[in-house]
Amino acid sequence: MALAHKLIHRVVLQRYDRAAGTLDPETGDRSGEWKDMAVLYANVTPLSSREFLQAGATQSEVTARITVRYREDIRASDRIVFRGKIYNLHGIQPDNKSGLEYLTMPVSQGVNNG
Repeated sequence: MALAHKLIHRVVLQRYDRAAGTLDPETGDRSGEWKDMAVLYANVTPLSSREFLQAGATQSEVTARITVRYREDIRASDRIVFRGKIYNLHGIQPDNKSGLEYLTMPVSQGVNNG
């Protein structure tokens, strides 16, 4: 797949960092914060109504698909920010050919506080 010309959206990959947060003096719990890990060029594709219905009840939260160039450092616990909206990852799927060209991530929109 010639992917480069389709990566037209800038997204921010974020990771939750518990150590970067503040310590609650009453409970001793440390609240973390989301940190920017990378700015990536991506293809953000909202699911069509048909795809959304085919996803079924187990994946009904999935509202879009984000495709980026292959990276080894993306985790399922990360999130993506696109146009000020937060997208939670529901998996990371490598391409069918080599598995090293691009990654496709089904995502849902919503707030992820870690």
